[in-house]
This record gives sequence, C-alpha cells and structure tokens, in this order.
Amino acid sequence: MANIVVTGSASGIGAATRRLLETPGTTVTGIDLHGAEITADLSSAAGREEACRRTRQSCSAGLDALVLSAGLGPVSGPPEQIVRVNYFGAISMMDSLRELLAAGRNPAAVALCSNSATIVPGIPEEFIAAMLAGDEDDAVKQAATLGGSLAYAGSKLALGRALRRRAPEWAATGICLNGVAPGATDTPLLQAGLADPETGPLIRDFPIPTGGFGKPEQVAAVIAFLLSEDARFCCGSIFFVDGGTDALLRPNSF
Repeated sequence: MANIVVTGSASGIGAATRRLLETPGTTVTGIDLHGAEITADLSSAAGREEACRRTRQSCSAGLDALVLSAGLGPVSGPPEQIVRVNYFGAISMMDSLRELLAAGRNPAAVALCSNSATIVPGIPEEFIAAMLAGDEDDAVKQAATLGGSLAYAGSKLALGRALRRRAPEWAATGICLNGVAPGATDTPLLQAGLADPETGPLIRDFPIPTGGFGKPEQVAAVIAFLLSEDARFCCGSIFFVDGGTDALLRPNSF
C-alpha cells in the first residue's frame, strides 16, 4: 500500500492530483483548510506542526510521495499571507517530512511553483534572500510593501530555488524532488484573479501560445509522472506546464 500526501487537496490542481493518484493499492491523505483528512492552516507554525504530526501518525511506516499544492493566488489574501502559505508552508512541510519520505518506497516529492516566477519583472532579490534564509518575519514585512502580484511571484521563485538547492542532497538519500510551474490554469485561484478589476484584464491579455487556459488535470498528469518510476532520473527539475507562455517570453533563457 503506497502512502501519498497532497496539500491543498480540496480544490484546483491539488484536488485533480488527488483524484488521479487515488488508485487501488494507494492511500491518499489530503491536507487543507477543509474537506480533507487533515485540517490544518499552513500559514502558521502551529498549523504546519499539526499537519506534520498527523501525517506521521497516518503514515508511520513511511511516506512514498508528497505533493505540495497548497497555495494562495495574487488576490487570494494579504501579501503577508501569500508568503506564509506559498513559501514557508511548503518549505516547512517539505523539510519536516523528509525523514518520513526517506523511509518510503522509491519516494518522490513535487512542489507547485509557477511560471510567474520567471516572467513577472521587478521581484526584489532581498525579498527572495529573506525567504531562502528562513527569515519569515523579514519576508512577511517586505511582502506587505510589495503587493499581491510580487509577493506571489516572489514566493514561487524562492520555492523553486529552494527546491533545486535541496534536490541533489535529497537524491543521495533516494528521494526524487522536483517541481511543476503551471501557467494560467482554470482553478478557483484563477477565477478569483479574473474577477479582480485590476488583474482580470491582465490575465485575459496574457499570451498563451496553445490557446486558452490550462486544466487542473493537465498539471496533475505531469505531477503524477514526476512521482512515478519513469521519472527517477529527474532531479531538481521544474517542468513548465503553461501552454508555452514561458517559451514565448523567454526563448533564449535556457
């Protein structure tokens, strides 16, 4: 019986991933604010600790896969909350559950990044540095002055860098650590952005070469691949699932 944990499992990409991974012989444990086996608020240290404690209880024999999908969008809450959930919530779960993953069978972890990390201009390096240094107070303070869009893109950029820094060491212990960077995907977070009078027009005008928004199931399929045996040679990779937006805007950044 394989044990898989998915944060942000109640909606969007997390819910689509959960549905795809729920197969015979697999137990999927969801973590979310509601509608999940483990109810926890990953914006707080106490909530993260509770989520990890209950995960260890339910997966005492080892954790085979971890999907870090919980997150807030640019208009989903205060910039401070975006950083607390998107970066510190994800990193705390990732690091705290590493030992449990190491005890799993062919373990793998996937974090949800974003193509906004590479295409949104003006993300301050000092903001990224604070997150990578683990200084939550400073990062949150800076986020309050940046606004939702920069806080969101910055949190995802820092998450991608943190993931890549950890991946080689994790691989040495048998854990495959990778990420996906979705573009505009039809989720409740995107719908909230579309409804916003400022961000809505920007989202609609953003170029997507393949045409139209992505589907959560399309991102979930890439996540499932990264958790599979076929992806054991992937280490610290971040797969763009964005309809070609990143390639269009940054064709020479490779």
